[in-house]
Amino acid sequence: MTVVWTISAVMLLIAFVLTAFRALRGPTTLDRLVGVDTFVALIICGLGLWVASTLDTTIVPAIVALSLVSFIGSVSVARYRVRDDE
Repeated sequence: MTVVWTISAVMLLIAFVLTAFRALRGPTTLDRLVGVDTFVALIICGLGLWVASTLDTTIVPAIVALSLVSFIGSVSVARYRVRDDE
């Protein structure tokens, strides 16, 4: 089972690097917003992987709170975003 956890962690790390490239290099602010939102989703997945591998459920409320804050933040930024072509 350790092989599965290792493969999952490596895949999350690769996704994090690709997302960092998109967030830093994105030509528009919407690309950067999607990159930051994906960062939060990857952090939530990483915490879920940690919970599954250690069987420690004390982090689960933090995962729920982080997902709610991420959703509200993404909706707020998307609602009040200014166009890039100005």
